[in-house]
Amino acid sequence: MTSGCFYPRSNHWEKLEEGRSVTSVAAEFGIAHSIVSRLWRQFQTTGTAIRGFSSGRPRGTTPADDRYIVLQARRNRRLTEGEIARHTTQATGRPISRFTVARRLHGGGLFARRPVRCVPLTPAHRRRRFLWCREHRNWRDNEWGRVLFTDESRFSLSSDSHRILIWRERGSRNHPSNIIERDRNGGRGVLVWGGTMLGSRTDLHIFDAGSVNGTRYCNEILLPYVRVFRGAMGLQFLFMDDNAPCHRTVATEQLLESEDIERMDWPARSPDLNPIEHVWDFLGRRLAAHTLPPVTIRELRLALQDEWAAMPQQLIDTLILSMGRRCETCLAVRGDHIPY
Repeated sequence: MTSGCFYPRSNHWEKLEEGRSVTSVAAEFGIAHSIVSRLWRQFQTTGTAIRGFSSGRPRGTTPADDRYIVLQARRNRRLTEGEIARHTTQATGRPISRFTVARRLHGGGLFARRPVRCVPLTPAHRRRRFLWCREHRNWRDNEWGRVLFTDESRFSLSSDSHRILIWRERGSRNHPSNIIERDRNGGRGVLVWGGTMLGSRTDLHIFDAGSVNGTRYCNEILLPYVRVFRGAMGLQFLFMDDNAPCHRTVATEQLLESEDIERMDWPARSPDLNPIEHVWDFLGRRLAAHTLPPVTIRELRLALQDEWAAMPQQLIDTLILSMGRRCETCLAVRGDHIPY
């Protein structure tokens, strides 16, 4: 039976009394979060924190081991519990299980989460995003309400069943070390196009097989959808699309000019600024929630059309009205990725 002792030291309580969080203090001293939290509550109630007597099994790791475990996860956030356990066992000469590793990581404030996937940004991209947000930061809701936000997205029949997990602290989702920059790629599925604006939306267009060039973009998107919205709204209408090659052909520019459609200047590689990205995420989650998910292209097309039609307009309006906050957030990080 072990004897009672004062634990942690008084300087731990001083840091907590100064307003530091339990998580940060536990991580700094390599102490399990649950221990610091429990003893801090005891200290606040009784004025002291004496570990009680325990006849249980002693801890399988030392404080130095715990710090080493957390350090490994922070240096390489894609390590699994098993890999960290093997490395720690090799370093200490004592067997340590992956379950112990998971507990020590949780005690150090690290939890397994999927990394954010974002398109790569160069310094030029970040500067362009920053300038665009500075220009639009003071737009009012009625100004954003003029804009038809459009985009393409690909939906696949195969689910992402082998998702990578990383170790990260709570509240650090969009820290650069927790982001995987990756260009979009295709798969067996369908390419769709849609447009959203305050109080309205276009129909969902599903492209037939084949690449989309400027001619198809004009004939399948601009003429049947965008021109109709321009005619209904008049000169106040503002059309937003990204900088995909098929959007910037000579034929596209000529058609927009001939139809007197004003196009919004849009910074390259900025899907996180486009509110329709959340619409695609909503559709993807709705498809994943189907009891019987689509297994053929035809079923996928029908399911997408149904979910698009059933999507609440309030969701779209809320996303568009978030544009001011998106601009402010992007300015705060100097044009870097934002958590939208």
